[in-house]
Amino acid sequence: MNGVPILSLVTFVPLLGAVLIAFIPRGHVRLIRYGALAASLAAFALSLAALADFDPGASGFQFVEQWDWIPAFGIRYKLGIDGISLALVVLTTLLTWISILASFGPIRERVKEYMISFLVLEVGMIGVFVALDLFLFYVFWEIVLVPMYLIIGIWGGANRIYATIKFVLYTLVGSLLMLVAILATAFAWQAGHGGDWTGAFDYEQLRGYAFDGTLQTLAFGAFFLAFAIKVPMFPFHTWLPDAHVEAPTAGSVILAGVLLKLGGYGFIRYSLPLFPDAAHAWAPAIIVLSVIAIVYGAIVALVQPDFKKLVAYSSVSHMGFVTLGIFVFQPQALEGAIVQMVGHGLITGALFLCVGVLYERTHDRELAKMGGLAEPVPLYAATLGFFALASLGLPGLAGFVGEFLVLLGTWAVNPPVAAISAGVVILSATYLLWMFQRVAFGELSDFLRGLGQHLTDMSPVELLTLSPLVALTVVFGLFPALILELLHGPVATILARTGGGLDLLGLVR
Repeated sequence: MNGVPILSLVTFVPLLGAVLIAFIPRGHVRLIRYGALAASLAAFALSLAALADFDPGASGFQFVEQWDWIPAFGIRYKLGIDGISLALVVLTTLLTWISILASFGPIRERVKEYMISFLVLEVGMIGVFVALDLFLFYVFWEIVLVPMYLIIGIWGGANRIYATIKFVLYTLVGSLLMLVAILATAFAWQAGHGGDWTGAFDYEQLRGYAFDGTLQTLAFGAFFLAFAIKVPMFPFHTWLPDAHVEAPTAGSVILAGVLLKLGGYGFIRYSLPLFPDAAHAWAPAIIVLSVIAIVYGAIVALVQPDFKKLVAYSSVSHMGFVTLGIFVFQPQALEGAIVQMVGHGLITGALFLCVGVLYERTHDRELAKMGGLAEPVPLYAATLGFFALASLGLPGLAGFVGEFLVLLGTWAVNPPVAAISAGVVILSATYLLWMFQRVAFGELSDFLRGLGQHLTDMSPVELLTLSPLVALTVVFGLFPALILELLHGPVATILARTGGGLDLLGLVR
């Protein structure tokens, strides 16, 4: 990039946009909306510029920026990306501008505060993916909490206070324990280097250091809790359905599309390379919890009467494939977990947009009241059907690739676990196709018939928010190498540090 601090620009352009919007009088709603959209589009364009200049064949982190921040304790402002973080940064900047655009109609009160919150949220999410200093990573991790709390708590549904308190309590407990673990590893580094703090928070230094076994076990546990809550893994998932149901549509899109990926990214970036021995020791339990999440999420989604809760519980099941792929320590499975994160972000984000489109017209999400939408709103019905098929893993679409690679890699390590997980695909098809059948087919329900002229097909803005997600779902389904070529190098590096391909549950292949 010829000396251009591209990562700092991607990270902080949304913050600049938030500051500028703060000076716009709140009565200029149109200017506020388009100002927020412009800032998010600028961040998206910058992330694409980084993607265009990224060299998949190069080893290590690229576009590294670093300078001393708190030199007395070795804390630095250090940013850098590899293929894993780049894919998630582009996903974040894409979904952010889509979410802001999708908020133009539904958000009519306190628009200024809403847009500022969304842009600050983007700063935190991008920062998590690009930080290479553990203290800086923690700062960005905590930044995410505040705007998400406001988005749900101010612009959410009737039970938004309960949902936000639950979300904050769960997240804070995990985050504080992770901070303790970060400090413990820094003190251990400092003690092992004659009292020198240099490198004590530097990720690239720490991932090559052999920490004591007890410290690894305890620190891994603290990191695990923070990341497992964010994924969310069973049994730490209970905040998610409440948060999704009460969040505004754009909040649900970002929550499912990006925030859940912070936990998966944390496992891959920090838990495995920093604490490899503990990762192997904890892996059997995590695999069991992952399989439970895959099965449990699908079964609970099957009986949900609320459209939004169904999609929320489907995320618990889909993210179970992510944690399974991470902790079998197998290259195909780990690459599949990352592809699954990207595919899930596109597809589930789109499903929440579809829920929002219907809710804007009906102000209801009860599936029993729907039916027969294919005739009055055929474009909406077709789009919903497309993403339902993508979510259940139809070959040729992005939802298939990640799950297939996870199952393929898991089979190479532990066939029984792979077989159980593969069986859930049938449940996924059941709840998604049944949902689509109840919403789109049959006679138009009395509830929908009573809406009369208010039941209209998708607007141009709604089409604009969903069209990029349709295109990318097809492109990544047909050409998964576009993502996979970014992942080979960093996945090999992580597994070389962690060790892989082991029969973790002691079962004979």
